[in-house]
Amino acid sequence: MTAASPRSAIYTGSFDPLTNGHLDVIRQGAALFDRLVIAIGVHPGKKPVLGFEERATIIKGACAALNLPCVLEVVGFSGLAVDAARERKATAIMRGLRDGADFDYEMQMAGMNSVMAPEVTTIFIPASSGARHISATLVRQIAALGGDISGFAPAQSVDALEKALGVGGNKR
Repeated sequence: MTAASPRSAIYTGSFDPLTNGHLDVIRQGAALFDRLVIAIGVHPGKKPVLGFEERATIIKGACAALNLPCVLEVVGFSGLAVDAARERKATAIMRGLRDGADFDYEMQMAGMNSVMAPEVTTIFIPASSGARHISATLVRQIAALGGDISGFAPAQSVDALEKALGVGGNKR
């Protein structure tokens, strides 16, 4: 008898910045999978506020504090999520859902992905009620205007974003 292969999922995104919403999805997914790959999208046409290495460091640090019950990897990828899943031997793509608009978009993506990679299943993780309102776009906008984002992102993200945007000292 051979040992079962580990249940492995990939969670893709820009994570610019990592938010408490992302951490909520990661925490929930870590309870379902033996191995979770956080794949940071790196695309030449997009200019993130935070660099890849900085985002990877923030994710590793924030996730270490969660004491997750799975193996965690943080990698970069450019291209299709299904290709990144195959490269990392993940059998599932994990996606967070905040609302119906997310559901509609993610269902379309899941349908397309299932045609391109039928061996990779898309798993939807609903955001907890305390994280449904959080989006990285809004966190960046609030930070750029000098607002306090400490309720929406881990301290590592807050510090890095404030430094990158040249705003700082927001009260926590």
